[in-house]
Amino acid sequence: MDHPLLNAFWMIFWFFLWIMWFMLLFRVIADVFSDHSLNGWGKTAWIVLVCVLPFIGIFIYLIARGHGMATRAQMHAEQNKAQFDDYIRQTASSSGGAQGGTVDQLAKLADLKSSGAISEAEFDQAKKKLLAA
Repeated sequence: MDHPLLNAFWMIFWFFLWIMWFMLLFRVIADVFSDHSLNGWGKTAWIVLVCVLPFIGIFIYLIARGHGMATRAQMHAEQNKAQFDDYIRQTASSSGGAQGGTVDQLAKLADLKSSGAISEAEFDQAKKKLLAA
């Protein structure tokens, strides 16, 4: 007997397993390469195992190293956020942004004046130069 609905079910099932394997494969490969505690030989061994024994290799990786995947992903996200925040701070305070750079330079001039490194006249002259630019 031929059952087209059952054949469609099996085709969808195998397609789902195939897509699931690709998603897990990419996630495992990304985790292997983002882990700085693994040396080159360890990374190579995991990649070969995952590619040669597709499902079994992924399951072995998840059992052996799965507990640290979330921690490594979180550390990577925190590092990216810190780098982005540093970039924003650096960009906002650079002289490229006229307002941020001017404010920082005026604050530095005020600190120099209050410490006695420059006189009131020098402060006024430097302030006029900054505000004119």
